[in-house]
Amino acid sequence: MNDSNSKKTFVKICGITSLEDALTAVEFGSDALGFNFVSSSKRKVTAELVKSIVEELPKEIMTVGVFQDFKIEELLKLIEDIGLHAAQMHGSESFEECQFIAERVPVTIKALNPNSPELSNFLDFGVDYLLLDSLTPGEGKRFNWEVDTDFLFKERMFLAGGLNVENVQEGIQKFDPFAVDVASGVESKPGIKDPNLVRRFISAAKSGEDKKF
Repeated sequence: MNDSNSKKTFVKICGITSLEDALTAVEFGSDALGFNFVSSSKRKVTAELVKSIVEELPKEIMTVGVFQDFKIEELLKLIEDIGLHAAQMHGSESFEECQFIAERVPVTIKALNPNSPELSNFLDFGVDYLLLDSLTPGEGKRFNWEVDTDFLFKERMFLAGGLNVENVQEGIQKFDPFAVDVASGVESKPGIKDPNLVRRFISAAKSGEDKKF
C-alpha cells in the first residue's frame, strides 16, 4: 500500500454550473474546476456562462473544459475565448488530434477507461495527464479497482469515476494518483453541488505536500 499521507492530492471539482458552486469549491481548497461542454451531459454549460465564472476566479485555479469529439477548431476557439487553462478530451480523439491540441493548449488531459486498448500507448497522445474514468462518465459509477496499476502513469493520473466522500481515501491509497476528479459524488442533484459534500471530499482527499499543475 502506498503512503498516501505523505503528499497532498490535487483535487478537481467537475461539472460546475454556477459561480456560487465554483467559489464554494475554491473556498474549500479545490485546485481545479471542470466545465462540461458535452451536449449529452446533465451538466452542460454555455461558453458565456463559463466565461463569466472564470473571470471571477483566482488565476491559480486550473480551469478545465470537458469535450467529447469536438471539432478541433471549435475546441481551440472555446479555450481561447473563455480563457481556460486546460482541455479534457473524453471522446475518440486520435493520437494526432490530441497532439495537435496539446501543442496549442497549456494543459491537456485525455480520458480513458481501464479497459481501453489505448491505455498502454497513452504517451502517444502527447497530453499532460491521463484521466482514468469509468465507461459511463458523470454517472457516479466506479470502475473495477482490481486492475493492474503498475503502468498507469500515477504521477500524471487523475482518478475519476464514482468517487465520493466515503471512498476517495481508499482510491488514493490504491492508485496513488496525482489528482482526484469528482462531479456527482459531491452533488445534491446533477449540476448542483452540495457545499458540505464538497468540503468533506476535499478535506478527505488532501494531506501532506501540495501537488501543483
